[in-house]
Amino acid sequence: MALRTAAAVRREPRAPWRWAVAGALFGALVAAVLWAPARWLAQGLDSATGGQLQLRNARGTVWQGSAAVVLASSAGGVDRIALPGRMQWQLRPAWLGVRGQLELGCCTQGPLGFAAGSAGSAGFRLAWDDGRSRWPAAMLAGLGAPWNTLRLDGALDLRTEAFALRWSQGRLALDGRAVLDATDLSSSLSTLRPMGSYRLVLDGGPAPSLLLTTTQGALRLSGSGRWNGNTMRFGGEASAAPGSEDALANLLNIMGRREGARSIINLG
Repeated sequence: MALRTAAAVRREPRAPWRWAVAGALFGALVAAVLWAPARWLAQGLDSATGGQLQLRNARGTVWQGSAAVVLASSAGGVDRIALPGRMQWQLRPAWLGVRGQLELGCCTQGPLGFAAGSAGSAGFRLAWDDGRSRWPAAMLAGLGAPWNTLRLDGALDLRTEAFALRWSQGRLALDGRAVLDATDLSSSLSTLRPMGSYRLVLDGGPAPSLLLTTTQGALRLSGSGRWNGNTMRFGGEASAAPGSEDALANLLNIMGRREGARSIINLG
């Protein structure tokens, strides 16, 4: 008994050191999480998108920072478009995910809120708060073909209503609605400026659908599509208003298969 008591006494002084080391490691971990540099977020986003969405000159931390936004056809793609100004973001932990806000002076009317996190077994959900934003159509050229050929100009007004994306088992599901109004579009392939204005409506649910209509203009576009979880299958047509055929001929030849005065569009 005396021997065991003496051994216990000799072991006791080491216990506070173990707690001190554990506390120091825990503190270092918390500090690393709280003060993780913004460049880590930029590197992760670059890797996740294959270089198509880049945050350049990122400053601050993962949780609050700013960066220039660049759209590129790929990590080494020659087509790159930088949005004007810098984007600011704020993130905060939430149950099984994060909540955040994005703000870009050129394009958002105020902070765009979102929530991202787990959506069941091995699933992920990204939900956007209802909001409005306006983007330059020229930015699409940074995504590569066919946008880098069309070289569009004009304004893209985006409105979201309970819009959310859900990834699970390799499939993407859509909820809510997103409405895109493309106003006064023009293209480097036509001398007609502007060519027209258009509305694209994406409705989510069990069978997500896409509807394209022309609101005004000489270039007339229409079509519809269905999302099957992996690809969007879209069918539509393009045509020129009387008197605009010559100005739009090159564009119509590129947009789809010609059938007389119409160009038939099939995607997916």
